[in-house]
Amino acid sequence: MKKKNVAALMAAALTASMLAGCGSSASSAAASTPAESAPAESVAESEAETTTADGDETLTVWAWDPNFNIYALKQAEALYQKDHPNFKLNIEENVYSDIETKLITAATSEDYSTLPDIFLMQDYSYHKMVANFPGIYTDLTDSGLDWDKFSGGKLADSTVDGHHYGLPFDNGASVMAVRSDMIENAGLTVEDFKDLTWSEFEEKAQKVVDANGVPMLTSSGGSELIIEMMQSAGASPVVDGEVKIADNAALKEALTVYKDMVDKGILAAADQSGKWAIVNMPKLDGIDGATNYANCGGASWAVSSNCKNTELAFDFLKSTFGSSVELYDDLLPNAGAISSYLPAADSEVYNQPSEFYGGQTVYKDIVEFAGQVPAFDCGAYYSDVRSALTDAVTNVVQNNADIDSEMQNAQDTVEFNIAG
Repeated sequence: MKKKNVAALMAAALTASMLAGCGSSASSAAASTPAESAPAESVAESEAETTTADGDETLTVWAWDPNFNIYALKQAEALYQKDHPNFKLNIEENVYSDIETKLITAATSEDYSTLPDIFLMQDYSYHKMVANFPGIYTDLTDSGLDWDKFSGGKLADSTVDGHHYGLPFDNGASVMAVRSDMIENAGLTVEDFKDLTWSEFEEKAQKVVDANGVPMLTSSGGSELIIEMMQSAGASPVVDGEVKIADNAALKEALTVYKDMVDKGILAAADQSGKWAIVNMPKLDGIDGATNYANCGGASWAVSSNCKNTELAFDFLKSTFGSSVELYDDLLPNAGAISSYLPAADSEVYNQPSEFYGGQTVYKDIVEFAGQVPAFDCGAYYSDVRSALTDAVTNVVQNNADIDSEMQNAQDTVEFNIAG
């Protein structure tokens, strides 16, 4: 997936942690000084039996993006080798579509011998893949990982029926990046845009639009923003495994807000650079449990059923991506990977002020936002739901279609696709 630099967004943008659909991107202007590649503290000595009978301590991993995910793997390998000098990762680069195709091929042929020990999977694929091809995975629930140290919203993507199948990697927290200079032109401050409801946001955003002559918010696609709005309210288009798009109060409110912002010229789809700050997203009005936090996109590490040494795989993941602040301190400035491991927010690296964002400790704030994201579950139907909602948003905005009718059409479309 391509990483988006926040500086390419317009006056304010709801983004997947400044990255479209696959974790986070840190601007080079935002990172003050690179962290030392070698961690300050060594990994604790493992008590697990991590060596096979023939002494092999090699794990094969599938991942994509050499500058992001694969860089992270290499740094994790070096970290783990400090206490396990014979350990080695055999990293095989695959684009994500190829990884999913290989997983499905192995499952349908019931020949899992082609699978690696560990693989990276996009978060929104987990429920679909676990439901259809459960034989691919090794259950991570009792692997020794401390699940409480990760965002509940992020964990929900790879947790099925109470069982964990993925270790969260990159941070997908939704943020609103605002142009501080344009806000000030309207006689407002960045603080005025924190902890808002959407109706409060619209009122203040209209002042910014009037003062600057440009839209306040940009959107790369309606359905993504709609889904984020729903998640922030703890709502979902799938409830207990059943599609619930029609007669969904949170979805109707989200569509209503979206259409209203387009009509008022608050929302657009252009790009513009400038002076920036990060705040949390507005919450839906009149919806019980609504919050100012959501998550969009990202990926997690899975252990395959073909793993020959699960104790080694568990210990490697637990000692690196599952607990090492030092690792995440390296990945932030050097790979642009923002941690989904919540304790990272307390590190010196994450607390460095960013000149690009007006001295704000933006990465600390993003991790803290992630810790407050409600769990969200589209089940195995995320792609179907998103496609149907894209059509609904298009019809509502461009054709002035009735919102209730479009919600029912989306419900019927998803149910038809599932039945087929």
